[in-house]
Amino acid sequence: MELVSFLDHRKKSTVYKAKKGDKEAFLSLIDENRLNIYRVARGILKNEEDIKDAIQNTIIKAFENMCTLKKDEYFKTWLIRILINECNEILRKDKRSASLEKNMGDVTERYIDSYENMDLIQAINSLSEELRVTITLFYFDDIPVKTISEILETSEGTVKARLSRARAKLKEILGEDAWS
Repeated sequence: MELVSFLDHRKKSTVYKAKKGDKEAFLSLIDENRLNIYRVARGILKNEEDIKDAIQNTIIKAFENMCTLKKDEYFKTWLIRILINECNEILRKDKRSASLEKNMGDVTERYIDSYENMDLIQAINSLSEELRVTITLFYFDDIPVKTISEILETSEGTVKARLSRARAKLKEILGEDAWS
């Protein structure tokens, strides 16, 4: 128990330092959350360049607005919320540019993804955005339902319903055998 308390205090002090403008402390926090933010961005966006842009914009906005974080223990939740907003902004821009491209002719862009042949990744990517994000946060980032509801600004019941719908769809896509 003492180790957990020590680690919590260390993390809080790192957030505190970052809020006071300590760049090294901020970079340390970003490094601790690097895999989480990549997974979330990957869950929302398909294109690696878009994922990189979303992460870069998130880091810049988080650094610029670090002093607005009210509770140090919610740094990860706050960071992921910024990331989701950035991903959604990229999706909105892509939608607008896609309609422009459609008017200009059939232009298709293909990107190479080292995970594209994995059945589970393909199945998750076929889900709607809200199901994809929810399942990514819950299963890949091990974020509890309560925290997901805060990040997505929705009720815990909605998060649970989305998880249930996502599991059912994945079971349907991957087949019964995949879950045995």
